[in-house]
Amino acid sequence: MRDFTYYAPTKVVFGRDSVAKTGALVKEYGGTKVLVVYGGGSAVRSGLLDKVTASLDAEGIGYVTLGGVKPNPRLGLCLQGIDLARSEGVDFLLPVGGGSVIDTAKCIAYGMANEGDVWDFYCKKRTVQAALPLGAVLTISAAGSEMSDSSVITNEDGMIKRGYSSDYGRCRFAVMDPQLTMTLPAYQTASGCVDILMHTMERYFTKEDDTMLTDQLAEGLMRTVMDNARILVREPDSYNARAQIMWAGSLSHNGLLGCGMEEDWASHQIEHELSAAFDVAHGAGLAAVWGSWARYVVKVKPQRFAQYAVNVCGVPLVSEDPLVTAEKGIVATEQFFHEIGMPVNIAELGIDLKEDQIKELARKCSNDGTREIGGFMKIDRAGMEEIYRMARG
Repeated sequence: MRDFTYYAPTKVVFGRDSVAKTGALVKEYGGTKVLVVYGGGSAVRSGLLDKVTASLDAEGIGYVTLGGVKPNPRLGLCLQGIDLARSEGVDFLLPVGGGSVIDTAKCIAYGMANEGDVWDFYCKKRTVQAALPLGAVLTISAAGSEMSDSSVITNEDGMIKRGYSSDYGRCRFAVMDPQLTMTLPAYQTASGCVDILMHTMERYFTKEDDTMLTDQLAEGLMRTVMDNARILVREPDSYNARAQIMWAGSLSHNGLLGCGMEEDWASHQIEHELSAAFDVAHGAGLAAVWGSWARYVVKVKPQRFAQYAVNVCGVPLVSEDPLVTAEKGIVATEQFFHEIGMPVNIAELGIDLKEDQIKELARKCSNDGTREIGGFMKIDRAGMEEIYRMARG
């Protein structure tokens, strides 16, 4: 087990009707003029935005709003938000939505507190030195951005999708009411469940040994997500199932499950190029490429995949060869994806991926061949091409 530093400073206010506490939380953390960031019309139509602004009014806190955040959030809107926040004298950011909205607010927070081009941070040219404080009202269980240090933004110039992580971008608080997720389409709910699983798997699939406690935490979380995702297929209004998944989403990406591990993140980076190019739902894209990534890297440490198969998927040990059990675990995971309506290859996303597109995706993912990805196994540009090819379907 590696040495580690664990930091998770976000205050979580969880439960029914917790949105009413938003204004008081902003006040507690010093906000006096707020930029409320949200996505499409659902926040307005559902009355959620009115509830949020009413809670701000009740505390005498001023606000301006910025809507229009899309899935796979765009840099252009972040830049608009920075200009708006500066012109309005904003001192606190309040995203109301899922990971795309929260990631947009984090980018705005960086741009407000640092001079120069905010995209430099996502290109790793500079390091954030400060950020405007922010809290979040979560409406989608998926990205875990409400408790993580991460944000992912797509630059429309070249459709390049990049992530940046900084403790400065951590939310001061997260308001989490599972009821707010009940209006989501089934596909979006399932996509979110996959994202939660993948945030856990990116840490779980490690070459490290002697990680028993972290392993068992991760395995319990993955079983919980799978079990409750199946419940939501049958009972989409189950508060308890949505509550379990919402809390799992935060725990999957707040750093806890990476303690002592060398993390991987290859599946995410491979998917980022896919969703940047084709604007697919992130979780669905992850489901489409994960099996191919797993089969590409499994021989590095097949016993790790066998452990996952037995402890998470309930696969019985049928052979002394861990590769046999490992493959059964990969198949069981793909069967789960189909159970909840998710794809297991790129063709099932409705994309007929051509060879020239494969090469372009790998070019972008490898930064023109200048970087390798992954911790479980280092994957170069040729390896990326092969995984896209295997995932084509």
